[in-house]
Amino acid sequence: LTGFVRFLEGYYIVLITKRRKMADIGGHAIYKIEDTNMIYIPNDSVRVTHPDEARYLRIFQNVDLSSNFYFSYSYDLSHSLQYNLTVLRMPLETLKTETTQTRQESFDIFEDEGLSTQGGSGVFGICSKPYEKYVWNGKLLEAVKNTVHRDWLLYIIHGFCGQSKLLIYGRPIYVTLIARRSSKFAGTRFLKRGANCEGDVANEVETEQILYDASVMSFSAGSYSSYVQVRGSVPLYWSQDISTMMPKPPITLDQADPFAHVAALHFDQMLQRFGSPIIILNLVKEREKRKHERILSEELVAAVTYLNQFLPPEHAIIYIPWDMAKYTKSKLCNVLDRLNVIAESVVKKTGFFVNRPDSYCSILRPDEKWNELGGYVVSTGRLQTGVLRTNCVDCLDRTNTAQFMVGKCALAYQLYSLGLIDKPNLQFDTDAVRLFEELYEDHGDTLSLQYGGSQLVHRVKTYRKIAPWTQHSKDIMQTLSRYYSNAFSDADRQDSINLFLGVFKPTEGKPHLWELPTDFYLHHKNTLCLSQTRRSYTYWWTTGVLKHLPLPFDEVTCAENRRKLTVKKFHKYEEEIDIHNEFFRPYELSSFDETFCLAMTNSTRDFMPKNVGIDPSPFTVRKPDETGKSVLGNKSNREETVLQRKTAASAPPPPSEEAVSSSSEDDSGTDKEDEGAVSQRSTPVKVTDTGDNTKITENVVQSTKDVYGVNLSDVPSEDDLTIYTRFVQLGQSQHKQDKNSQQFCSKHHLDRVINLIPISSFSQDNIYEVQPPRADRKSIEIFHAHIQAGRGNMQPLGKDDFLMYREYIRNRYM
Repeated sequence: LTGFVRFLEGYYIVLITKRRKMADIGGHAIYKIEDTNMIYIPNDSVRVTHPDEARYLRIFQNVDLSSNFYFSYSYDLSHSLQYNLTVLRMPLETLKTETTQTRQESFDIFEDEGLSTQGGSGVFGICSKPYEKYVWNGKLLEAVKNTVHRDWLLYIIHGFCGQSKLLIYGRPIYVTLIARRSSKFAGTRFLKRGANCEGDVANEVETEQILYDASVMSFSAGSYSSYVQVRGSVPLYWSQDISTMMPKPPITLDQADPFAHVAALHFDQMLQRFGSPIIILNLVKEREKRKHERILSEELVAAVTYLNQFLPPEHAIIYIPWDMAKYTKSKLCNVLDRLNVIAESVVKKTGFFVNRPDSYCSILRPDEKWNELGGYVVSTGRLQTGVLRTNCVDCLDRTNTAQFMVGKCALAYQLYSLGLIDKPNLQFDTDAVRLFEELYEDHGDTLSLQYGGSQLVHRVKTYRKIAPWTQHSKDIMQTLSRYYSNAFSDADRQDSINLFLGVFKPTEGKPHLWELPTDFYLHHKNTLCLSQTRRSYTYWWTTGVLKHLPLPFDEVTCAENRRKLTVKKFHKYEEEIDIHNEFFRPYELSSFDETFCLAMTNSTRDFMPKNVGIDPSPFTVRKPDETGKSVLGNKSNREETVLQRKTAASAPPPPSEEAVSSSSEDDSGTDKEDEGAVSQRSTPVKVTDTGDNTKITENVVQSTKDVYGVNLSDVPSEDDLTIYTRFVQLGQSQHKQDKNSQQFCSKHHLDRVINLIPISSFSQDNIYEVQPPRADRKSIEIFHAHIQAGRGNMQPLGKDDFLMYREYIRNRYM
């Protein structure tokens, strides 16, 4: 049940009719909506038709719910993993005293069954309210939220969800990426810029990477780690006029904000949700011949400087400006190396979340980088305090690359905290980083399609300068696709989003949605009515936030947060709290299509080289031609090997890329002074066999030289025999033995060299030699009874069986 919606006639019910499993977190399945259905509730006999109802219905259905909308029955996707696991550890005694039974709980007739009679049989569960900013069907459920039982309320998020399996010598590690798009001030690229009067910014997305050991499924017993970062438009009143049909419309500041009112509201929200420090990574251009992006930088610096005057120095907002487009064109600077330095400093300040204390090996072998790590250390692990907020103009291409580098740095710390690597450092061209890069590119493409209308124009490979020539033509097509979408289809998409989110509510006698000249008044509530309360210009944060910093206010134990939680009582035999039954569902008919529906990317299958003898570690640096999936993205052509040469004599890029990419956000456009500093690009060289033009077929049987590195049929060379003879002589002189105790055959004279004596003795019950388990008599009888039941020979039920069945019926249904 997604919700209910009403236009000018009766209510419609929106139902999810098809789903697909996308990820699994601690036994909790995350599903993607595949298909929905809208059903008109009133009977046709009482229906009063309206001429504009069909048009509103068509606009509402333009929001494709089967496109990147996600939900979970048992996991709160609107909150981070850190919040969900922190709430579970909140003291239950404080919750029971302050939490009252809500109205909808009274509908559950089985809820209090058996709790008072059996002293230790009661189990308490904690349920928290979702974070409304990232819930997209909040308005659809508003009409029934206080009427139906809470189990009917299914909250959905919009954004991205992907999961990949990292195999470390057979140990499964799941890497999950979840992106939550904000439903406040949501819209398309040029129609939603900056922020509204409530501090909500355009294109705001919270990205969380979750890492956990899949061999242990439980939240309480397993090892889980997460890291959160945010992207969003510059929190100012600004916009771009698209009526001129220019590829890069001029940026204009709509309102003067000398006291940074809208920025204060935005950063106050972030302090409540993430704590301190708030780190801003601003990637817009600093040097331009004609001021364009620099307008935003200057205003943002002024706003941050003003707000920091009133914050304590240890909790001040950290501002990091870096002109990424300028450094991309420089010959002397490596963009990703500079981003890696920024990422290291950011992760050290914010820390990350892990639900287990530091391993003992980190104490025995202390690492300098690990000891400098920030965050908040508790007895059960570590908490992330603060967050990185990355922005450029569109928050698409440059932002995704910067977030990937920060995520890669955090991934190294997460793997180190779980005891999977010996140093918190990951190299490029390893299976782990390639898997993570592919996950982030899918994440960036999805978010770019939602906001900009096309996939990413510039990717990580572009900034690494290893992209093939074919990528340039793809970039051109993505730029043209983005321009077409912004010019012709964004207005209709914006109307659909406004109607779906309840920003516009159709009313009889008032202008229709398609008759409004602008939706500015819908998103800025202060234009329709004056606020009765005015926030302080100096104490711009919410009361109580500063007292708990650096911890986020939403995660501390206080009366206000306890009111957001609900305690529900269960019986210990309830199927709802049995994680084994919830995950494996033994009472349902299993099918292969549902059991193996989640086909995630596998590091061993998709990235590890297929040659025998290659190091299977996913942290080993591979060559471009030693991977299962080409690092250059050429998946179809297996007959050509593209080698990249990064030399000073590399050829410049084709002129078409510089000309057409000027409409994208990452090109410098009007920077005439930087035209001479063309970046050094990689030159692809195709290695082909000139002697034979026939089609090359793959050999099914490999030679011994390909497998072992040496041809076993060849006679050893003279130098090898000399070295071996010296080795034998050294062995004979080292292991002198009494000739009388030797009983060797003279023809096997080399056996005198080494006398092998076992140095270890194993018991019979060990990993090398085990005894078959012994079954007792009762177990054998149960097994034989099971065999007979399979053949149709049922045994009569005994007295104990009747008592057990009667107890089950009484506890479950009576």
